Amino acid sequence: MVASLQRFYSALLFLSCVSMVACLVAISLNMLTRVVDGWTIAGLDGYAGYAIAAALFFAMPAAFRHGDHIRVTFLLDRAKGTWFRALNLWSLVLGSAMPVYIAWFSCRMVWQSHLFHDVAQTGDASPLWIPQLTMAIGTIGLAVAVIHALVEALITPDAAGTSPVDAVRSE
Repeated sequence: MVASLQRFYSALLFLSCVSMVACLVAISLNMLTRVVDGWTIAGLDGYAGYAIAAALFFAMPAAFRHGDHIRVTFLLDRAKGTWFRALNLWSLVLGSAMPVYIAWFSCRMVWQSHLFHDVAQTGDASPLWIPQLTMAIGTIGLAVAVIHALVEALITPDAAGTSPVDAVRSE
């Protein structure tokens, strides 16, 4: 199960890289068309923005799993033993509620955009549910990653007292 979740996080990270390249292509193509003939392709600036947002949301699960997110640990750094475990579990339980809610909201927003045929305000009026889908997938991935960390913290009592920050510092 852990290996398949890791593949899921890696696949989302790969999609994040593809999104960054897509952003580069959209911006470069927009600049090139302006220089060559002074004309623009409608919606390219919007697509660049969608690609940046997709890169952000696709990268969130892997960033969380690798400890690259900013995590305020001033209490966890000072807690040891049972207190560390209790504070860590409490923060993971509260921390899992937010991405679960955002994932639910994102999926609902995609569904409503599809249902009402919502279109982007850019020059090409593309369906808005397509770029919104990247947000929904990314937030689902983040929710899975935080819940995965919560489950790991629940089933590994020997990790109590070991701060994730200490693990990063020792590398």
